[in-house]
Amino acid sequence: MRYFFEARIHKRDRGYIINVPFNVWEVCKQREIIEGDIVLDNKIIQCELRPLEKGNYEIYIDESVAMTCELGVPHKILLHITGSLIRMDQNSPYSFEHPIRKIDSMEVIIQPEDGLCGQACVAMLAGVTIAEVISVMDCREWQATMGRVISALNYYGIDHNDIIMYTKGKENVVLPKCCIMMEKMGRYCHYLVHYDGKFYDSNLGVLEEYDMTKLLGYLEIKC
Repeated sequence: MRYFFEARIHKRDRGYIINVPFNVWEVCKQREIIEGDIVLDNKIIQCELRPLEKGNYEIYIDESVAMTCELGVPHKILLHITGSLIRMDQNSPYSFEHPIRKIDSMEVIIQPEDGLCGQACVAMLAGVTIAEVISVMDCREWQATMGRVISALNYYGIDHNDIIMYTKGKENVVLPKCCIMMEKMGRYCHYLVHYDGKFYDSNLGVLEEYDMTKLLGYLEIKC
């Protein structure tokens, strides 16, 4: 999976680093040191993601690479982490060519208890129950990482962009017609669906407006 964001390159005693703007544990299934690559200033660069604490990571890049870039200013970065998805589509009856449904409308689903917002988003998009999604994802409350959500979308044949866009509280974000939105909520992410100008929140129902400064990022759903 790939992740797009803006970040600065900083020089530290331990080398040149880029802060990852999302919780890696919540998005990916890897821990410890993670191998990856980034596109920085139109160059593909091998890198390591090294843990700080509680899922926060820094990207380490070589000094030879860092010295070709301007330090302390925002750079557009495309991060690629291999093997970050859990395969749950091997026995799926669906595919991107034959999805469970065409997304041409949206009905809100209210989660029966806290911690099921990721499952609720998949259920809204697929037009099924939360209970079925829990069974497909094999995870319960507070366990629906973005990696598991994307794997469930693949299971149901719901096509999506292969890049998660991280906006980090920008006010002027223009959302695609349909997407899964992520907002920071304490230790966890809260997920909701945007469709055709409205916001479908499994806690609050259908919202006409949303404060974009709360938005951490989004994954576009193709429809």
